[in-house]
Amino acid sequence: MKEYKVNNEFVLNHMLDLLKTPSPTGDTEKSIDYVEKVFNDLGIQTRKTIKNALIATLQGKNDNMHRTLSAHVDTLGAMVKEIKSDGKLKITQIGGYAWSTIEGEYCTISTQENGTYTGTVLLNHASTHVHGGKVNETTRSGDNIVIRLDEKVNSKEDVEKLGVSVGDFVYFDTRTQYTPSGFIKSRHLDDKACVACLLGMAESIVKNNLELEYTTHFFISNYEEVGHGSSASIPEKTYEFLAVDMAAPGDGQESSEYAVTICAKDSSGPYDLDMRKRLTQLAKSNEIDYKIDIYPFYGSDASAALRAGWEIKHGLIGPGVDASHSYERLHMDSIEATIKLGLAYLTNK
Repeated sequence: MKEYKVNNEFVLNHMLDLLKTPSPTGDTEKSIDYVEKVFNDLGIQTRKTIKNALIATLQGKNDNMHRTLSAHVDTLGAMVKEIKSDGKLKITQIGGYAWSTIEGEYCTISTQENGTYTGTVLLNHASTHVHGGKVNETTRSGDNIVIRLDEKVNSKEDVEKLGVSVGDFVYFDTRTQYTPSGFIKSRHLDDKACVACLLGMAESIVKNNLELEYTTHFFISNYEEVGHGSSASIPEKTYEFLAVDMAAPGDGQESSEYAVTICAKDSSGPYDLDMRKRLTQLAKSNEIDYKIDIYPFYGSDASAALRAGWEIKHGLIGPGVDASHSYERLHMDSIEATIKLGLAYLTNK
């Protein structure tokens, strides 16, 4: 068994910073720039793709066959779809989530030229004192979920004068908290927690002079939530692609908030069996707490790469994130286990 050192403070601090940096799919530049700076500060070479994804590269003993690890910095969010006559905003979803999971959430509207405005996501007829039992009976949908702006507006024209327009991005407040018991509660742990895992792997490799078996790329994708995050620009010598994305604990699942999960199958089909066997053996031989699970309503950057026609072996690991695509939670134990398994994978054939 080899001991892999993880700088939990480094990982946690960058995770918290990333969670504070809004990056719904389509508006990820600030988060990409943040991650780029962290890699560069570690002395790691980076480049951006045409789609503005980020690739950081570390040299390995074998430069003929490369490994690529991915995590996505883009998150769920929304866009302004319509400005209503009463000054409220209708929205369209970015990514897949239940409308009920954002009801009551504070948010920020980012305009093209006039800065930002705050608001609250509400049912269009929210008051039980006014609407009685209809509030409970109403099915939440894009037709009746709106944003109430924190501005003196009573009409569409009032809102337009602020510079708010259709197509403006909406950021949901993350309400991020780190508890004394080691939990992180926040929106968008999917997948900023795993971006922090890749940063943690990179930091450990650099600071501890770990020797990599193969030249390795860290691919920070920015369109995963809409299905084409790593469909292009994967480094050409990649023969194995390991997506690092959240695991989903819940009824009928094996995943845990306190372990790394190795995915056997998701909605795209089975993951590469050889990679799964090696990852499982590495977890066992290094006494890393792990689970194996299957996700019927899930896809990853590895799935996107295969659908795009890349001929690669593909795997998926990640920390357990409870209540995914809602108000999420994970524990630092699963972050540490994920980083250790990633390091074991990269330093072994």
